[in-house]
Amino acid sequence: MRTLISSAFVSLDGVMEAPGGEEGYRNSGWTFKDMEFVPEAYELKGREMQEASAMLLGRVSYQAFSPVWPAMEEFAAYRPMPKYVVSTTLGEKDLVEGWGEQTILRSLDDVAALKETEGGPIIVHGSMALNHGLADAGLIDRYHLLVFPLLLGAGGRLFSSADKDTQKLKLVEHEAYANGIQKNVFDVEH
Repeated sequence: MRTLISSAFVSLDGVMEAPGGEEGYRNSGWTFKDMEFVPEAYELKGREMQEASAMLLGRVSYQAFSPVWPAMEEFAAYRPMPKYVVSTTLGEKDLVEGWGEQTILRSLDDVAALKETEGGPIIVHGSMALNHGLADAGLIDRYHLLVFPLLLGAGGRLFSSADKDTQKLKLVEHEAYANGIQKNVFDVEH
């Protein structure tokens, strides 16, 4: 069974909306505004590119990343990697050229079936609504979180507000950096 990893930049109060400067959110770009850049805080992101064997995205994140990431050298390792997009509305014609093999999955059952295939870890970037569904369905195996020392208040959050049983996590890696960012890697106890 493949490991499904949710990777996210989050504020201390759990907001993951618009970390890179996307329009429409009042605190857009919070990962670099007023934050000292400390390269070692992002070592986890480089490791993810080397260790992942596939990428899973929700429709909104796919439509945000696919026009930009294929041409970015810092994401070159993702170009040939198979990508799976969970969407009930996208069609084959909506997929971009030159970003490797891309497959549309229509449901969380399709994601569960993908996890049962042979291969290495599957990484999820962004994809807030997808993260909610995956977590609520018990499909996430690990969280890679870079927690920023910010309180953003309103905004989309990584974790859903579904009323569900307690889900235990095991902290397997952590580090704090000079700029206040914390790396927290949690395994989900199933």
